Amino acid sequence: MTESTALDVATRYFDALSTGDMSTLMGLIDDDVVWHQPGANQFSGEHRGVGGVGALLSAMMTTSQGTFGLTVEGPMMVNGTNVAVPVRFTGRLQHASMDMSGLDLLTVVNGKIAEVHLFSADGDAEDEFWGTN
Repeated sequence: MTESTALDVATRYFDALSTGDMSTLMGLIDDDVVWHQPGANQFSGEHRGVGGVGALLSAMMTTSQGTFGLTVEGPMMVNGTNVAVPVRFTGRLQHASMDMSGLDLLTVVNGKIAEVHLFSADGDAEDEFWGTN
């Protein structure tokens, strides 16, 4: 896989995310994806497969009453099959709001996102926002 292909997949993924095109977004994720959600909150941990990631994203949108959003904040950086993307994510709940920077690291294999590692600038604040089960 060339760097431009990994970059193309990442670009299409974030474009789909920004427009709410879940069909395209989920089509870019490998059936056996491993998603590493940081922190110690109700969404933290390892999520596997398209179904697991779909359920995670859906639950985040439901919990945030549709206010959760993510935007790309800078240039995507490519190293082989890995694409590091500086992001900003926001959301509002009745008791709290969240607006912080982070980094999403995507591993692209055979034209699909095979692994995702997410990093938050303030893990404690993110945990407080999402809460526990």
